[in-house]
Amino acid sequence: ALALVLLSGFVFYEAYKISGFKGLTTGGVMPMLASGVMVLSSLSIFARSVARPASPDIQSIISYLFPLRVVLFAALVAGYAVAIPYAGFMPASGGFLFIAIWALWRRGPVWSLVISAVSMGAIYLLFRIVFQVVLPMGTLWR
Repeated sequence: ALALVLLSGFVFYEAYKISGFKGLTTGGVMPMLASGVMVLSSLSIFARSVARPASPDIQSIISYLFPLRVVLFAALVAGYAVAIPYAGFMPASGGFLFIAIWALWRRGPVWSLVISAVSMGAIYLLFRIVFQVVLPMGTLWR
């Protein structure tokens, strides 16, 4: 909680350096607002954690900080980042979306596949056709 307070204070300081408190229409207003909310929230979390009695059980702390679902999803994101250069953006993103939706929504593979396919179609249409962004193909397809 203390690290969260320190980090949010640093973020607020960096946001302040953008334009200071010169006006409501300057470029740093939104970053300062967001980081100010971070500072207030982290101070609240810090105050509650100080008031709570200490728990000496390290196993409960680890299971609280790193639930299995979060660890598996972090591994999925890491796998996605590794897969993009090899499989390309569209196949890697489609696979990532399918697995993530199936795991998080728990409606079954058919719904997950439909939503992933529609999402990837929309992404392709928007970025490749409308904005004409060249999406990475990957080394497996060359």
